[in-house]
Amino acid sequence: MHRSGFVNIIGNPNVGKSTLMNAFVGEKLSIITSKAQTTRHRILGIVNGDNFQVVFSDTPGIIKPAYQLQQSMMDFVKTAFEDADVLLYLVEIGEKGLKDEVLFRKIENSTVPVLVLLNKIDTATQETLEEQMAHWQQLLPRAEIHPLSALENFNVKEVFHRIVELLPESPPYYPKDQLTDRPERFFVNETIREKILQHYQKEIPYAVEVETEEFIEDEKIIRIRAIIMVERDSQKGIIIGHRGSALKKVGVAARVDLEKFFEKQVHIELYVKVNKDWRSKTNQLKRFGYQ
Repeated sequence: MHRSGFVNIIGNPNVGKSTLMNAFVGEKLSIITSKAQTTRHRILGIVNGDNFQVVFSDTPGIIKPAYQLQQSMMDFVKTAFEDADVLLYLVEIGEKGLKDEVLFRKIENSTVPVLVLLNKIDTATQETLEEQMAHWQQLLPRAEIHPLSALENFNVKEVFHRIVELLPESPPYYPKDQLTDRPERFFVNETIREKILQHYQKEIPYAVEVETEEFIEDEKIIRIRAIIMVERDSQKGIIIGHRGSALKKVGVAARVDLEKFFEKQVHIELYVKVNKDWRSKTNQLKRFGYQ
């Protein structure tokens, strides 16, 4: 008997969805920072065994959209309800519910198995943990409640085994050697964007999109040319920094991670361009894969 299915992870921002996805997959597919809205796309991570294939899906954190980009991000979340075989609702200690009441009702009325994963339990006392588990069981009586720590890898393996048990009988959806549905350039873009989120403050990271224009792989080295898009000239100056110092830091940090990811030497060139108000333009959002 072979089991396969889509296991979709949803939750509010900053609950650790990307950390959990990477823990399940065993690879860093989703970027991780302490800032909200780090995840913008729906990213698949595929885990294969002899008799199963789990297709995990990491979605953006649930927010109330303020502009077109954020609306597109929430559209990715809605699609996660449509094709899920198992739904993982990730919450953290002290959290009371989703920011979107309509989506919470969808979880409540889900026809597929729902696992409420209570994350960051390493920060809680036993008494608090028991109170929280009772709270969520009362809110979602048909769901299974599982405590874990994605960061500390506590109870992750046990939850994974439970997920496999809940999958329907099915042949694999993807080739058994495939890790994700995204191309290499996507991970280049996301790695650079992660470093921008880590190195810059306020609005700058959210006004940025990255596009890899050139990805040339030789036997020993990968040569990458990427464009960092910003919305205004003032943002361009901040990204570049004094004599290019800030941009250089981003490039060095991205190269280190990309060399680990591709297991090969990487040469990276970064350029900054102004793409005025791209976050609110439908044609630009389509170009960057948000539509």
